[in-house]
Amino acid sequence: MNKIAFIFPGQGSQYVGMGKDFCDNFNESRQVFNEASDLLGIDMKNLVFENEDKINLTEYTQIAMVTTCISMLRAVERLGIEVHATAGLSLGEYPALIKSKVITFEDGLKVVRERGLLMENALPKKTTTMAAVMGLDANEILGVCSEVDGLVTIANYNCPGQIVITGEIDAIEKASGKLKKAGARRIIPLKVSGAFHSPLLKEAGEKLYDLLKDINIESPAIPYVSNVNGRFIFDNSNIRELLSQQVYSPVKWQQSIENMIESGIDTFVEIGPGKTLSKFISKIDSSSKTINIDKVKDLVKLNL
Repeated sequence: MNKIAFIFPGQGSQYVGMGKDFCDNFNESRQVFNEASDLLGIDMKNLVFENEDKINLTEYTQIAMVTTCISMLRAVERLGIEVHATAGLSLGEYPALIKSKVITFEDGLKVVRERGLLMENALPKKTTTMAAVMGLDANEILGVCSEVDGLVTIANYNCPGQIVITGEIDAIEKASGKLKKAGARRIIPLKVSGAFHSPLLKEAGEKLYDLLKDINIESPAIPYVSNVNGRFIFDNSNIRELLSQQVYSPVKWQQSIENMIESGIDTFVEIGPGKTLSKFISKIDSSSKTINIDKVKDLVKLNL
């Protein structure tokens, strides 16, 4: 019998129209969009299905992604699949928390709305950025970053051969040149509005912690894996601290997947737009089964 984890993508996977066929076909999915619209005072169907100008702005992207992932999740839940763990990449940790019953959808959406605003407003416009480094290991990248003037550090440990760096634009450019000389296969600038998961967001993370003090946090009904340490979380004793730190700490995605595999997870179901996480997992451990649910037609893959 498969031991299954539900995993959820983060910011960057969004596209206009994501989740529309779920909303059109399942009342449970449609209700998620209706609830989100009522809660936030924003027409979420218009934002996600039609608004090309706003969906890529962090303050809107984050609520759009969480609403869409939970809308898709509700359709998946109709199938009655037993889930043994949850996880999500960066923002994707919030749908994981909702699935694990750590927070309600309503509270999760409130937090994510404020998280997006805090992150959008924390960084000076057009002064910071991120880039994916292909073909070097973490120690080599950290060594190069330490030689560069200005702030540049690791943001994401995605999978073997792909690590994301974050920081000030000038420092990222200098590091990129040095990393190419050190043997990086490619450096890919990311289309983001700032240096996420960098120390520059520490104040935003601390403000998020203050917000989380007023949110009810339960112990996970299904164990979830934290981005901050890549480990299973079984109780609610430090979840607020972890969610605060997650804003300005590296995302340990590869370590998270490795720990889940070590625990016996052999099947990963990616619920949300795209299949980025499925690709990462295939590079982390090609023997693990991955299923991505992006369209209604994908549900047939879940005949486990």
